[in-house]
Amino acid sequence: MTLSGILAEDLFDLKSVTDPQLSPDGSYVAFVETSIDKEDEEYLSNLFVHHFPTNQTTQWTFGSHRHSSPRWSPNGESLAFLSNRTGKNQLYVLQLAGGEANKLTDLENGASTPIWSPDSKSILFSTAIKSGKTLHEKIEKPKKEKKTAKIYDRIKYKADGKGYLEDTFSQLVIIDAKTGDTKQLTNGDQHYNPSSWSPDGKQIAYTGNDSADRDYQLNDDVFILEIDSDKTEKITPGTGFFNDPKWSPDGTWISIIGHEREYQGATLSKIWLYNTIDQSFVCLTSEWDVQVGDVSAADFHIGTVDPGLLWTNDSQGFYFLISDHGNVSVYYGSVDGAMYPSLNGQQHVYGLTINPETHEAVLAISTPVQPGDLYTYNLSTGELAQLTFINDELLKTRSLSEAEAISFPSSDGREIHGWIMKPVNYDPEKRYPLVLEIHGGPHAMYANTYFHEFQTLTAQGYTILFTNPRGSHGYGQEFVQGCVGDYGGMDYQDLMAAVDYAVNSYDFLDEQQLAVTGGSYGGFMTNWIVGHTNRFKAAVTQRCISNWLSFYGVSDIGYFFTEWEMEGDIFESPEKLWHHSPLKYAANVQTPLLLLHGELDFRCPIEQSEQFFTALKRQKKEAVLVSFPDETHEVSRSGSPRLRLQHTEQIRDWFNKYL
Repeated sequence: MTLSGILAEDLFDLKSVTDPQLSPDGSYVAFVETSIDKEDEEYLSNLFVHHFPTNQTTQWTFGSHRHSSPRWSPNGESLAFLSNRTGKNQLYVLQLAGGEANKLTDLENGASTPIWSPDSKSILFSTAIKSGKTLHEKIEKPKKEKKTAKIYDRIKYKADGKGYLEDTFSQLVIIDAKTGDTKQLTNGDQHYNPSSWSPDGKQIAYTGNDSADRDYQLNDDVFILEIDSDKTEKITPGTGFFNDPKWSPDGTWISIIGHEREYQGATLSKIWLYNTIDQSFVCLTSEWDVQVGDVSAADFHIGTVDPGLLWTNDSQGFYFLISDHGNVSVYYGSVDGAMYPSLNGQQHVYGLTINPETHEAVLAISTPVQPGDLYTYNLSTGELAQLTFINDELLKTRSLSEAEAISFPSSDGREIHGWIMKPVNYDPEKRYPLVLEIHGGPHAMYANTYFHEFQTLTAQGYTILFTNPRGSHGYGQEFVQGCVGDYGGMDYQDLMAAVDYAVNSYDFLDEQQLAVTGGSYGGFMTNWIVGHTNRFKAAVTQRCISNWLSFYGVSDIGYFFTEWEMEGDIFESPEKLWHHSPLKYAANVQTPLLLLHGELDFRCPIEQSEQFFTALKRQKKEAVLVSFPDETHEVSRSGSPRLRLQHTEQIRDWFNKYL
């Protein structure tokens, strides 16, 4: 029997498992299962717990809400989590022994990032607090809301996903898990993010920017706060981005991930150690040309959590994820700087939790033909076993396209890496159209992971070509900075070399039937491509950039991202910004272009699509603009289910119309 490929509407039947968390004794693992309520067309996220001794999985939360961030108390008796069942995310605690969840917070702006104290008595978390107010000061709202003008005097006045910012800041709070008594630890007009407790429970580590010029000094530093005395010490040098500070179990070390902005946003993240005894601070991986962490580009999972560095009980090492050559793998690092692979392979590890004593782990793994499941893994022996089979019933009725790795030389001889996905039910006697897919970032990485958009198109008879052109992570520092100041230069040549390689190497491809699409940076590049070649018969640009001059002032990151990536600004180099703007070349466009954009996208605001669309329509060219109400830059990844589905359908139908 011939099976159909993945349908766009299968999004409503597919489930996602994320954020696995082992209990302290390793006998339980909690995780989040996310699905879509077909009737309400809303996401549902519930907590499930698997008990290894009995091999039983039990659902712990219910209802039409979003539950997230399950975190075990160190004594293993309680599970803290976040839930939006009353509106904003609030902090709850469930007991392993059973019973109803205890709601710990009822805060105006909700709670986030729960972290248990070592004695299991308190929980550190963050909440947004109005400037000049404290945690318990209620802001009286008039009975009848009256419109009033809003005044902004900071350059950071809006953010994608948050809109125009209120005068509130993320502060740190400790709450007693039994009594609900709280203590606000930080205040002021800056954001702080909690990270960990010291082993003795007397200090916490957190990150933030305490610069008086923090609107312009785009750094993050690590701070240590003594809870009893409120004494704070900054332990990083104020020279870059540092995050994820975690104490070793013996208290000697604090591990940190970050970099000193040597190449601004294109800098590889490294592993650092702070010695709490002599206060020394060293980079363990300064000579290791690898990106620490998961930077893969995908469109399926919601609520994935990069675990950062996970210490082992002997305080001599830690486990972590790296992004390398299209894979996200697990590595072990020692305090003397040695780095060893623990799990390599053609896959995307998007979740990791370990038993620090036994070196056993639970991983969340995805591949191009596997949306994602949990696996048990012995980090010492390499024994891997699948734990969940969350989408097996649906996948039994579907045929998915494998991703075949390819490599080829660009126009300057540099080796470029990518993949080819053949159409579902491929027939070697037929010829097929090719769709070039381009990821965002640009400092991200296509990976060996499930991509719903790709599978939907292969089911329609398209071959998918996706690559990591220069500017992508996963291939070293020189490669990731290779597009800086040169958008539309050698990165464009890399993509055209990919198409040339594909049509010359695979005789089932129809060179006259080519299409291109991409989002964010991929949207910029799609616009650039159709302004520089007519070889594509159809194109779809998603949440794009078309004009660097206006992007500078309308994007939430425009003022610094443009300076970092274009190596120019509107004052001293407007000609350079215009030269790299696809809008400049709109008169050259002959390719039918579909423009997809969220109306509340503050990262790449919709005016970027509107400018390009208007320029094309004024010339009576074939172009259609589709806007998605109330959607942000995340419309195709975590947007509302109905509009997320329509986004995929629009791409499918546009290509079906022209190819």
